Amino acid sequence: MANVMEISVVNVAEILKLLRKGNLRRATESTGANETSSWSHAVLRILIKSKNRYSKLSLIDLAGSEWGAKTMNRGERMREGTNINRSLLALANCINKLTENKKGAYVNYRDSKLTRLLKDSLEGKSKTLMVVTVSPGSGGFEETLNTLKYADRAKEIKSSPIRNKEIMIA
Repeated sequence: MANVMEISVVNVAEILKLLRKGNLRRATESTGANETSSWSHAVLRILIKSKNRYSKLSLIDLAGSEWGAKTMNRGERMREGTNINRSLLALANCINKLTENKKGAYVNYRDSKLTRLLKDSLEGKSKTLMVVTVSPGSGGFEETLNTLKYADRAKEIKSSPIRNKEIMIA
């Protein structure tokens, strides 16, 4: 996967430094719909080891789903926007499958890199919080409505967090 790296840190200051560095590397572009539109998803996964236990914290910032006609993008920018929307659609498909309440139903996480990265967070074996950003303006009504529908479906995923068993750390 593009630009995926694993870095060991020992304190919060180092994590914050990596977070700032990641934000600086994030692709943004001005579009007809938004002055600073993000053109990439960002995933920060933190594995916390403490004595003989570990926890995983994933912070995910998804690129926005803007309607192509509103962005006025053409060529390469239009293709990038299509790819962002395609990965968000794959995520929506996973969320829909997970909320169908069919025990043992197959969920296809392989349709995008994003869904493969988010599999642990989506399966309901962890505590997951989704925060969405919506626009108060009437110009973004369709996007806001779709975002709220997306979040409403996601909150229906049944969660059953499991406590990590003690592990031996050499």
